[in-house]
Amino acid sequence: MRYIGGKSHLLPEIQNLISQRTFGVHKVIDLFSGSGVVASHFKSLNFEVIGNDFLYFAYVLSRGSTALNKVPTFEKLNLGSPIDYLNNLTFQNSNIAFEDCFIYQNYSPHENVSRMYFQNDNALKIDIVRLTIEHWKKQDLISGDEYFFLLASLISAVPYVSNITGVYGAYLKYWDKRTFNSLELVNPTNIFSNGKATFYNQDCNSLLPTISADLLYADPPYNSRQYLPNYHILETIAKYDYPKIHGVTGMREYENQKSEFCTKRNVESAFRKMIQNANVRYIIISYNSEGLLSKEQLSSICLDFAKKNSFFWKDIDYRRYNNVVTKFGRVTEQLYFFEKVQ
Repeated sequence: MRYIGGKSHLLPEIQNLISQRTFGVHKVIDLFSGSGVVASHFKSLNFEVIGNDFLYFAYVLSRGSTALNKVPTFEKLNLGSPIDYLNNLTFQNSNIAFEDCFIYQNYSPHENVSRMYFQNDNALKIDIVRLTIEHWKKQDLISGDEYFFLLASLISAVPYVSNITGVYGAYLKYWDKRTFNSLELVNPTNIFSNGKATFYNQDCNSLLPTISADLLYADPPYNSRQYLPNYHILETIAKYDYPKIHGVTGMREYENQKSEFCTKRNVESAFRKMIQNANVRYIIISYNSEGLLSKEQLSSICLDFAKKNSFFWKDIDYRRYNNVVTKFGRVTEQLYFFEKVQ
């Protein structure tokens, strides 16, 4: 899964902070889980993890993989491998009507639509797989764990056949070679028998007062670009709620999924509210040198809540994507650490 601001490259730095500057950390909150790579890493090391993301598709990715301790058995389906069954499913043997196929109707080109997010066959395959999973759930043929396992498999597979450069804010005007591949679901790999992980799909300020842990890891948005527009199709596939869409890209409404961290006017208060609501001993914040807040501003916020001499800040070089048109300057990731005054 290609994800804006993915933190896989920061995992050693985060782990070093925990090893060198904390004591007795067993339970960790990953408040903005995104692709789930940090939560998955924590669980693999036998931490108890509480993960959260406001975007439903991101919740699905973790709920259907890292939250599980074993691959589900799918006993009620009696199909052998449901992944193989779904991969071999065709429109002709699915008993699904064209008019119910939302992705095909809106995001692949035909007589009524010009959007080129998917080749027609893959758009239809996404629809029939998604609708089949929903049918199994409604018929009580799969459990909650099994439902999210299959949804996570589908969401993870979609980017590999999508006609995009990395996000869904726009589609390419020519067919990328990946779009000629056939959609293929695979079992999620980040399922560990050790540890415990629970995931939520809530606004961070609603969730934080209701949970507690030893450490909070927070990777909030750092600029004015809201996340939902960049992943609107994955959100629609995950929810499959037949939303009203508009514009060239077929954007779904996201007024209720905007983050205060993405507005210059609200970002400082958003950080203060998050830290104040966190029932934890330690806090690690990931940020970026292109963020709405400067290093000095965010450091000042952290120091207002930090125990004396516990605040630590680190700048980490990050080689960002360069395309053939634009060369970007030096960008750094930032890690802020402190022990919170109780």
